[in-house]
Amino acid sequence: MAASPLHGRPPATFAELPSLLAAAPHRVLFLAGTITVLLSMAWWAVELTWMFGIPMSAWPQPTIPPAYAHGMLLQYGVFPLFMFGFLLTTFPRWMNQPALTRGHYVPVAGLIFGGYVLANVGLLDLTWLLRLGFALMLAGYLFGIYTLAGVLRAASNRIDHAKSCLLALCLGALGLLLFLVYLFTGLAECAELAIRIGTFGLLLPIFFTVTHRMMPFFSGNVVPGYKVIRPRWSLPVVWVLLLAHLLLDWRGALGWLWIVDVPLALVFIWHALRWQPWKAMHPGLLGALHLAFAWLPIAFVLFAVQDLLYLRTGSLPFVRAPLHALGIGYFGSMLVAMVTRVTQGHSGRPLEMGKVAWLCFALLQVVVLLRLYAEFGGGDDFNPYFWLVIAAYGWLVAFAPWVLRSAWIYLTPRVDGKPG
Repeated sequence: MAASPLHGRPPATFAELPSLLAAAPHRVLFLAGTITVLLSMAWWAVELTWMFGIPMSAWPQPTIPPAYAHGMLLQYGVFPLFMFGFLLTTFPRWMNQPALTRGHYVPVAGLIFGGYVLANVGLLDLTWLLRLGFALMLAGYLFGIYTLAGVLRAASNRIDHAKSCLLALCLGALGLLLFLVYLFTGLAECAELAIRIGTFGLLLPIFFTVTHRMMPFFSGNVVPGYKVIRPRWSLPVVWVLLLAHLLLDWRGALGWLWIVDVPLALVFIWHALRWQPWKAMHPGLLGALHLAFAWLPIAFVLFAVQDLLYLRTGSLPFVRAPLHALGIGYFGSMLVAMVTRVTQGHSGRPLEMGKVAWLCFALLQVVVLLRLYAEFGGGDDFNPYFWLVIAAYGWLVAFAPWVLRSAWIYLTPRVDGKPG
């Protein structure tokens, strides 16, 4: 059984809290991330409720398309807080460098989270706050990139995984800059490119890179006779294909997407099989990582099939289903599994999922299916917005207990009495 918050050490006093949160990168950045997980989807759920037609005359509409706000704040604000928390911890460990000090990671958390909050307030018809929020987020990215690049420069063993993550963060900074250009000029092409960079240039490269490095390592540590497979060719191949997908999609060359999506689906299927998930379902925390990864090949099979159908019919029958199999299925599920592992290990707790994490993980699978049904459902009386609303509130129900438990751990000293 995972340690219950009620049986851990008491939370820090108000005076001790700043020092405790700054004791390790994951504490302050993961705590900020858990807040944003609920805040972003709460805003989107209410927005979808308004779109569904439920009277909400007092609900202010943003000055930008709601889909832009949803895509940008979720991709550049929510997931990156967790990613920076992980990378600012692991970069020095990957390359045998000294741990970073609080002066390296507290400003990253403050700028990105502060900018994220201001941008969300700016959605309430306050354009100047929206611009300021994204500018602060960009400053946080640049600070984090500079810090991680310093670790990479100082290392004698500059591993491919570190280079890949750093490149993705640089693309993320470019995406934020492009969105700021849109906010000041109204050039929609900049916003469209920024959103695509968020998916295929920032999130997916980092999630796949971290999975590529850590999942075989975790499996090899606990599964007797497990063969660790971590091919060097797959990172550059995936990078080239993802950048091609990004540019083709942005320029509207949908008839050519199959050329990159079919190989991507095959590459991800190959990894899923070679990592032998049937051997790694126990302990549950390891099994959750493999189950989360399964959504990546599923998403790209959907992308590839839709691309091929587009060649025949000129339509996109799956609409956004592949994108949400990727975003909710792979990104969301992997977030729960990986963050739970880091949180458990770095708080002195057993490396196991526990009931709360399993509940979140299981409900999230239901949310993915509901979101996919919103695209696949049909009939004259079918209203996709109804299912979109259900899926959005389902996300909140799934994550709320996990967020509360995780926040308690970040606000509480390690149960083993060690620093960090």
